[in-house]
Amino acid sequence: MTSAATAGSPVDGLLATASIVSSLLVAAWALVATLRHRAPDRLQFAGLAVLEVALLALAVVALVALGGGERPGEPGAFFGYLTTLVCLPPLAWVLARMEPTRWGSAIVCAVCLVTPVVVVRLQQTWEVLGG
Repeated sequence: MTSAATAGSPVDGLLATASIVSSLLVAAWALVATLRHRAPDRLQFAGLAVLEVALLALAVVALVALGGGERPGEPGAFFGYLTTLVCLPPLAWVLARMEPTRWGSAIVCAVCLVTPVVVVRLQQTWEVLGG
């Protein structure tokens, strides 16, 4: 992605970067817990909560841009990715609570590794028409 192509995208920038970084940090912590045979801990759940707040803020920014007349290049895919994105941390939380073993931590790790991919795809679906 070039900076010129992403300059007008509401789903690119500080919030997207913060979402990706926080997701990868939680994934790393959950991976360590998995390798140590530890169940999900409060820090993982707090990380999921912080991640969800960042993703909700990203969704609000995108919806405000839509209200302001901007349009994504692929609206159907964009809304699918946006919906998926805000559902990932709560899904990880529920599944990890249902599996209070090392595999709960593995679930948190897996979901947190998927989240940055979905953020990037969200950005790409916005920019299909040139931003």
